[in-house]
Amino acid sequence: MVSLSTWFRYIAYKFEYSVSLSWKSYKGGQISDREVGDAIWKNLFQGKLTYLHWNKGQEMAPTVGEQGGTLLVRKLAAADPSRVFVGDVVLLKDPDNTDKLMVRRLAGVEGYEMGSTDEKDEPFVLENDQCWVLADNEKLKPKEANDSRTFGPVPTSNIVGRVIYCLRTAVDHGPVQNSHFSMHKDSPVLEVELDVDEMAKNHKA
Repeated sequence: MVSLSTWFRYIAYKFEYSVSLSWKSYKGGQISDREVGDAIWKNLFQGKLTYLHWNKGQEMAPTVGEQGGTLLVRKLAAADPSRVFVGDVVLLKDPDNTDKLMVRRLAGVEGYEMGSTDEKDEPFVLENDQCWVLADNEKLKPKEANDSRTFGPVPTSNIVGRVIYCLRTAVDHGPVQNSHFSMHKDSPVLEVELDVDEMAKNHKA
């Protein structure tokens, strides 16, 4: 049973998402100023804050199983340092092919100084709308991991969502370990929208 305080937090997050999404559409010229209010209410009452995404590959093991995992992804109307945090597992557009999506862990955001274990590499600071993403699987070499060690910083705006739950198998599933801030922000969304049975039905493994 979802508590009243959880529902209030959930509705507040839904409203915030609806306003952000509608404002983004307005600024992009997709809707007129008269349509902003309708868009807010439509997003608030009709949409969900999450969707399912299938991910396969060894890069994010053990967070996501090598054989693949069905992920519950929290939508983000816009990704910026007030909405995504270092330590979050994010779904983002592949910098080499923006038609594809990849899952990686956020290791740095704008303003962060990035160093290297190689003394030949100079440290550098991530610029505005830049982030640094890494694979979780420490057994992989940098080239195999296909992360920022290979392709460098990526635009923060490439991030489309945060992974909040992973179903690896019908008996192996649970919340994804994100930053403390995000775990707190996502807890009411998880409580209201998580449906493990639906995730299991959509599981491809």
